[in-house]
Amino acid sequence: QVQLVESGGGLVQPGGSLRLTCVASGTIFKINAMGWYRQAPGKQRELVAAITDDGSTTYADSLKGRFTISRDSAKNTVYLQMDSLKPEDTAVYYCKGAIVIVETLGEFGAWGQGTQVTVSS
Repeated sequence: QVQLVESGGGLVQPGGSLRLTCVASGTIFKINAMGWYRQAPGKQRELVAAITDDGSTTYADSLKGRFTISRDSAKNTVYLQMDSLKPEDTAVYYCKGAIVIVETLGEFGAWGQGTQVTVSS
């Protein structure tokens, strides 16, 4: 099995920064991609950013330039650096992994439990 654990959320003032961390653990053979999603109250979950095993990145158009995704493959960890935060960035941020597991060598889609980010003065 695979587990994803997020950390780094919290309360920040508008214009501030936060860095989210997601660590994958378990019977991991290979991580094909990891990404961050967010869900605000009353809204659907949306993609924030994703990064593949070759380092290719994808961002939501509205977040380009403010958010940066990166990874440490040796640590099975992905980061989300969030700068110039706005109140509308308030949401629960979830980590998702497309992970090949040892048991089947098939890809397993895993979600973390989420971390709350609140941008408010």
